[in-house]
Amino acid sequence: MPKIKTCRAAAKRFKKTGSGKYKFRKSHSSHILTKKTTKRKRSYRLDQMIDKDNMKEVRRLLPNG
Repeated sequence: MPKIKTCRAAAKRFKKTGSGKYKFRKSHSSHILTKKTTKRKRSYRLDQMIDKDNMKEVRRLLPNG
């Protein structure tokens, strides 16, 4: 049986926390910031957690953690 490979694209986007959840950064925060509101840009700074509906998909992409 061959080894299960990790999806490298997902490994760069998601990090596992100590409690087993996955965190990620929001997109759209790098350029064309002049037309975006301060509140919207401030929300981009915060890490987000994967909700339980998408957890199964992320675990499939990252079988080795």
